[in-house]
Amino acid sequence: MARSLGASLPPDLLHAFSQADLPSRLDRALPLVTLDAEMRPHPMLCSYLEILATDQRTIRVAIAATGRSARNLAERNAATLILVEPEWTVYVKCRAAGAPLTVGALARFVLKVEDVLQDAADPSEGSVRITSSITYGPPPSLDDPRVRFTLDALRRD
Repeated sequence: MARSLGASLPPDLLHAFSQADLPSRLDRALPLVTLDAEMRPHPMLCSYLEILATDQRTIRVAIAATGRSARNLAERNAATLILVEPEWTVYVKCRAAGAPLTVGALARFVLKVEDVLQDAADPSEGSVRITSSITYGPPPSLDDPRVRFTLDALRRD
């Protein structure tokens, strides 16, 4: 059962998306869902390398400029970022603001937070809980040139 936390990132979620502790999150993935031309959900997996919250209402994402998710965001402006962790499951509903910044093969979108929904287990589910986040491996090195390029694209003004 999801409840709205409002139209801004709570402090713990802002911290998670701020890249302040990026090394500890390098092996985790987050679904980013856009809407395709038929208005169907179109999921992709992002990493914390591709997401940067600049304040409580603004998230930047850097994704492949020629991918379907970039096209969907440019055409329909709607996205939901999903965080699945043992501690919390959160859906961040956003709207793309303005045209993306193209940096090489990446499109950097600025997403404005419209609603943050926190999901919690229904009491009827008993003790069933999420036990792990979505992970991948091996985690990339922060010294990898592709990683540096992505981080630079996110931090550009």
